[in-house]
Amino acid sequence: MCSAERIEHPTVNHDKTQPNLPSNLAAQLDVAVLFADVAGSTRLYETYGDTRAKAMIDECLRCMREATADCRGRVIKMIGDEIMCVFPGAEDAFLGATEMQIRVSELSGAPASGSMIRPGPQSLAIRVGFHAGSVIEEDGDLFGDTVNVASRMTALAKGSQIMTTGATVARLPDLMKVSTREIAALAVRGKEDAIPVFEVIWQASEDLTMAITMRPHLANVAELIQQSLRLERGDTAIVLDLNHPGVTMGRDPQCAITVTDRQASRLHARIERRRDKFFLIDQSTNGTFVTFDGEPEIVLMREEVMLRGRGRIAFGHSVADNEQTVRFSMVR
Repeated sequence: MCSAERIEHPTVNHDKTQPNLPSNLAAQLDVAVLFADVAGSTRLYETYGDTRAKAMIDECLRCMREATADCRGRVIKMIGDEIMCVFPGAEDAFLGATEMQIRVSELSGAPASGSMIRPGPQSLAIRVGFHAGSVIEEDGDLFGDTVNVASRMTALAKGSQIMTTGATVARLPDLMKVSTREIAALAVRGKEDAIPVFEVIWQASEDLTMAITMRPHLANVAELIQQSLRLERGDTAIVLDLNHPGVTMGRDPQCAITVTDRQASRLHARIERRRDKFFLIDQSTNGTFVTFDGEPEIVLMREEVMLRGRGRIAFGHSVADNEQTVRFSMVR
């Protein structure tokens, strides 16, 4: 458990006209602040009644408290269905956030004996946000800009999401940066400039519970980092990897891969890396057509698909009658 000592200031009075300074002034610390709350708690009360819903929320809070302690954190306070914690740094907060999500997700999947939790698997979810920086600790509470930004990250998160800032991601070791993706640069109240916002990917699919556990297996992570995706169109070849995790495609000249087909949208689609996987996301009017070698063609309409093996991508109409396709292949 993280325990931050207060800074002791001397009580020597050099100015006889002024009283001695107190010896226990507020401590300024460089830490990571995390907020988490139960998503849709009002709906839980409406659906399951006061007694059962409160018991469900209490179990979520218990999971969050235990995850905090196990990841060297300290609970600052709890208000209703929300918890505020502090961790020694960004890495511990990252682990604490993922552990909270994992443990709460397990409540619905396999509730403990005697548990009040008997809803469907999607009934319980928490939102988590954290930010690392300087805070003032006084009388057991935390104050400052870092606290405000961390709270804002939680407000941006949806159920089962973890949000943080670009500045916090920059403090993470490379093994953890792999499991984050940039969402956008968003305006935050009280800030002159927009703040880069990142999501921590703690689950990659419905059947994969977590992206990084409290003690990641280094061999698996090393293999994960080596995964790359090669894109080819004509004489142009682009390789997506850990250092180049995404690409845009469309008619806009600013896109990394440009197409001139009038059925393609200006910003037609993008590919982004999430841990060791690459996802094709359609954002077009006419759809993105994908064929995996040896398989029937699929059409994405504001949808996404995980790329695998080898195949082709076409913009606005079928691969079969489209000369401006992009060839993709997974590379290790």
